[in-house]
Amino acid sequence: MPQSTQTVASAGAKVHQLTPAKSETETLLIFKLSEQTFGIEVERVSEIMDPQNTARVPNADPLAPTLINVRGSIVPVLDLRNRLGMKPAPQKHTSRMLVIDITLNDEPCKLAVMVDEVEDVIEAVTEDLVSVPELGIRWPADCFRGVSKRQDKLVILLEASNVFALPTH
Repeated sequence: MPQSTQTVASAGAKVHQLTPAKSETETLLIFKLSEQTFGIEVERVSEIMDPQNTARVPNADPLAPTLINVRGSIVPVLDLRNRLGMKPAPQKHTSRMLVIDITLNDEPCKLAVMVDEVEDVIEAVTEDLVSVPELGIRWPADCFRGVSKRQDKLVILLEASNVFALPTH
């Protein structure tokens, strides 16, 4: 008569798990900006929109020079290229605006960023994240959580709480 798993385990036999323990993953939105591939936690993105008309704010910080109307709410547009020290670039037919949820001064708020293209939504294994080497990096290091490998590309994961922080005056 076959023994039950409980009886085998209590008899001191090793019980092997047939399916390996799952690695922790997070869902990322992948986008391009000046030929670089970036990722952000998908739960931070409330909308992906076609480019909108913006209103320039006089004497505004170059990091957030314009505003848009998102479903009746006025939202600052953060210049992500400026934030990351990249050169300005013209809008493309694939350009999209990401509306991002962040916390600023302990208050939830939204801001928008223009990206060249939204590529995909992926599941990334958290333990496979590699830190960004400081040697040769041209961006502010506190803006990045690390690098993830995706097929034959590297995806630079943004640290949303730092990269999207608006300047305080």
